[in-house]
Amino acid sequence: MRDEAKLDRVIKGGNVVLQGGVRIADIAIQAGVIVDIGPDIQTPTRQTIDAQGLYVMAGVVDAHVHLNEPGLGEWEGFESGSAALAAGGCTTFFDMPSNGPPPTLTVEAMNRKLQTANRTGSYVDYALWGGLVPDNLDDLEALADAGVIGFKAFMSAPGDKGEGCYKEVDDIVLFEGMKIIAGKKKVLAVHAESEEIIAALSEKFDGRKKRSVRDFLESRPLAAELDAVRRVLLFAERTECPLHLVHISSPQAVDMIWEAKMNGVNVTVETCPHYLMFTDDDLERLGPLAKCAPPIRGLREREGLWTRLAEGKIDLIASDHSPCPPSMKLNADEDYFAIWGGIAGAQSTLELMFDEGHLERGLPLPLLSKLLSEAPARRFGLFPRKGRLAVGADADIVLVHPDSPYVLEREHLQYRHRQSVYAGRSFRSRVVMTMSRGKTVYTKEEGIGASRDGEWQRAKRGSPRSLFGT
Repeated sequence: MRDEAKLDRVIKGGNVVLQGGVRIADIAIQAGVIVDIGPDIQTPTRQTIDAQGLYVMAGVVDAHVHLNEPGLGEWEGFESGSAALAAGGCTTFFDMPSNGPPPTLTVEAMNRKLQTANRTGSYVDYALWGGLVPDNLDDLEALADAGVIGFKAFMSAPGDKGEGCYKEVDDIVLFEGMKIIAGKKKVLAVHAESEEIIAALSEKFDGRKKRSVRDFLESRPLAAELDAVRRVLLFAERTECPLHLVHISSPQAVDMIWEAKMNGVNVTVETCPHYLMFTDDDLERLGPLAKCAPPIRGLREREGLWTRLAEGKIDLIASDHSPCPPSMKLNADEDYFAIWGGIAGAQSTLELMFDEGHLERGLPLPLLSKLLSEAPARRFGLFPRKGRLAVGADADIVLVHPDSPYVLEREHLQYRHRQSVYAGRSFRSRVVMTMSRGKTVYTKEEGIGASRDGEWQRAKRGSPRSLFGT
């Protein structure tokens, strides 16, 4: 018989990362929810977890993940993708609508994705993005009502070709779609690169037998990002549509977004670990695994992004995990343009930010937790259940050892295809346990747990938070 007087679990003596700072405390968990945080919890418990010497943080909320099901489960699916996320300390992820045919452009397509998730199971909780493309304006309101977390649009060609593939939007569709999305109080996430600039610059390389990484960088200059950001910020101001700029690669774009925010535009900005870890000089060494769009920029841009993070001008960090089969990352013909563009990295986000952001650059852990967990939960309507360690919040918790050096090898990776731009990298910190709603889904010693009980998350009603001043 269950003893209701006992707590389910108590995490004892960890360095707990809270909004106001880091302090040694215990965390009590009952029925998947945090019920107490205090210095010495004495209530009887069924399990005690010794967290002395460890950092206890809110589970990562990764707002930008491509898992490709249904349709392309052989690239990555809910089971393998969520296992990798759990191993990296992520407890909630938002699946993008673009890669897995059929793309999430209708309620029917959304339901097919949910059916797939229910059949395969997910180790952690998840939300679903809907899409904005040239021919689905009439579907946006129904998708919003059905529970998508927000919408995603491309201002440059996504790269897929053929019938049924995701398409970029022109300015008219973008503007009209933003008006509809604003009326439904949802967020529009935008891949901001100018297709006009990219197409014009790419033409000079057409027909070449060999197209190098430097040719690719030349075809997607910083100007393409800045031009698109400028235009969509103007549309957001005119339509009052909550806007989220994904995978921003430059401090110059961050500064434009910050200025708009100071002028009242409801906009947030995201960057990704690969823009913070690498420069364009690394690309030839890293090879095809590092190809992405926007591309990785120069040293000035990388260091400028770190400065903007410290200044609070970047709202959140997401992985933009975009995997594919190894055959699509080959460069046998020495044609960099033909390689699939996307970086597989969701398993490493927290450890990268802990190592480089906190241990090396001295960014405070409450700031990193805000960027990785609280801000995405707030922006997309999952706060206060998600994104923080507080009484009443879901017990989505990650334990991090700050000094447990290891080299990330292929066998550590949980992805369907064990390839990552971070494989071979030496880490100092390490995720040692991840808990989703109070249940252990990963430990360093035992790996991924057995149960896949992740639940679909829908945003609570109301206008998305701007995050300014939070």
